Amino acid sequence: MNTPAARPPAGPPDFTTARHKRQRARAAGMDPDYWYPVEYDRAVARGQVVETRFWGRSIAVYRGHDGVLRALENRCAHRQLKLSGGEVDGCHLTCTYHGWTYDGDGKVVHYAHDLFGRAEPEVRITGYPVTTRHGLIWIFPGDPARARDRAIPDIPELDGPKPWARIDADYTWRAHHSMIIDNVSDFTHAYLHRKYRPFWDARLTHCEAVGDSVRLTYRTKIGGGRVTGRFVDRERVDTTSIDLAFDYPYQRSDTGGSIKHWCFVLPMDRTTTRVFFVFYFDSLTVPGTRLRVPRPLMGPLMKAAGALAVRPLLREDGDAVEAEQRGYEENFTSPVVELNPAVHLFQDLTVRKWQDHLDREREAAERRTARRRPPRRPGAPAPHATDGAPARD
Repeated sequence: MNTPAARPPAGPPDFTTARHKRQRARAAGMDPDYWYPVEYDRAVARGQVVETRFWGRSIAVYRGHDGVLRALENRCAHRQLKLSGGEVDGCHLTCTYHGWTYDGDGKVVHYAHDLFGRAEPEVRITGYPVTTRHGLIWIFPGDPARARDRAIPDIPELDGPKPWARIDADYTWRAHHSMIIDNVSDFTHAYLHRKYRPFWDARLTHCEAVGDSVRLTYRTKIGGGRVTGRFVDRERVDTTSIDLAFDYPYQRSDTGGSIKHWCFVLPMDRTTTRVFFVFYFDSLTVPGTRLRVPRPLMGPLMKAAGALAVRPLLREDGDAVEAEQRGYEENFTSPVVELNPAVHLFQDLTVRKWQDHLDREREAAERRTARRRPPRRPGAPAPHATDGAPARD
């Protein structure tokens, strides 16, 4: 009798069944106990509600008529319709089906129908801390008690009286968030950008993990390209190296103290990530001269540079990570070949932080179970104790 051949796995494993680091990194979520950007502040007007997602959770973000932003679990507790399809009513959000109205904390404050002689039920959904900074809306999807202890990164160059010129870009890519962190910090992919040449001839000179951060430096040439390269102020800025860091869950870079960027990722689900880039510049030169571009002109110049070079460059990265996602889904059992030691450190940090989160969740669940368990009578045997093995409470 022939034994039927084992069926190949239907798709990449989840975190608990992953067999090696790459599989674990590609299945890991991101720790919800951090602030994550979900939208531009300017994109949500008074009286408007939008939907976003964090690791499979749908969240409704709305701006009341008082101008204050609020964020709620995106479901009505009655029939589970998405509240993002409802209406903003003053400072509240109303489901479009039966008119259940929620305040910013997620409590139902009004029922737009007969209650059949019943008292108003105490109904509540989850509310999330929400704030704005650097022109972005941020939510805290984890334990709200920890929100005050987590800081959104400071960017003093943008907050001061003379803010630097900046370029904003955002994309929603069908790729796991770890692939994007690998991409933006792994400068061995210069070939992909051979048309725009933002960097080339990169050599990794420093790489270390420090707490919840990975720091690295490349000796490289920064700021090529036929157009944008002519504006790089090489007289005043050292463009022969770049410092990068993955300060979990945020990524950043610094070239010569004058060309910087942050990359903020929003892990929407296992294969979808929204990415917010903020580039900012202190010094540009007038092409063919040693004169600096006047600061009032840097903003319009950066806007043009974003459209002509930065966004097309980033689209190349997007195409690459989306292709990597498709390739991983088809070849997740293939041997791992990764040469850059920095990528190994990124993945180590991603795996560790997700495991830490899962451990906290498990411990919290065990504490809840222990609180619900009836007290043991004196002298009663421990439950499930067999063969002399000690029972676990």
